[in-house]
Amino acid sequence: MFKDRREAGRRLAELLEEYSGRDDVIVLGLPRGGVPVAWEVAQALKAPLDVFIVRKLGVPGQEELAMGAIASGGVRVMNDEVLNYLDIDQALIDEITAVEQIELEKREKLYRGNRGNRGNRPFPELRGRTVLLVDDGLATGSSMRAAIKALELSQPAAIVVAVPVAAAQVCDRFNRMGGNITCVCLETPEQFHAVGMWYQDFSQTSDQEVCELLKQDFAFKLIRIRRLKKRSVWSAAARRRFSFATLTLDFMQLLKQKRRQAAALHTLRII
Repeated sequence: MFKDRREAGRRLAELLEEYSGRDDVIVLGLPRGGVPVAWEVAQALKAPLDVFIVRKLGVPGQEELAMGAIASGGVRVMNDEVLNYLDIDQALIDEITAVEQIELEKREKLYRGNRGNRGNRPFPELRGRTVLLVDDGLATGSSMRAAIKALELSQPAAIVVAVPVAAAQVCDRFNRMGGNITCVCLETPEQFHAVGMWYQDFSQTSDQEVCELLKQDFAFKLIRIRRLKKRSVWSAAARRRFSFATLTLDFMQLLKQKRRQAAALHTLRII
């Protein structure tokens, strides 16, 4: 049981310590609930944070039950088990998909237009990088599968699905996908039921909170860049000082050697 998403993120980061401080790692949170978890992971690992937007396609009348999901790039993944059981009309599926596509595009503009108040920011380059794909939990896994399918188009070196809690069979399913995909789950209870059951506070994450966390990450990133630049300046100054000291020492040793040679020559002349 987790107090809230922030605590879950801090505990999840402990399992991901091997990715700390690596230049090739980037953390992508699935809005909205996955972003507070991802923020804590990114801060702990000193990794950049961004969002990857996925919209769940909920069953009419049971919207929390996912019959599929869509992601950026026109990707749609359906949950065949749910569809076969409920026999939902294809026209209704397409209608729900169109509504969620509009919402997805709206959130893309909202979140990417609020990174440090500097206007729209492009999606980060993922080719050859290790992507930590973070959400607050996995129930059916439809949203995460849509995210993976879309991310694979960017050719990352590896995709690590990372969640605080998941249904055991769903986590196993991701680990059996093979290739460059692995799944890290902090808790995999046999009696899972729903993600929200494993949080004391599972209140809905707002768009405002997502934007604020992205702004904070952007601000921290600027601070880290400035510190690195300052270290670089100090390092360059130290190298210059070291070079000057070394040159001075070499000159003094050469001067002493010349004096010894002159003294020896003077002694020979006296003899």
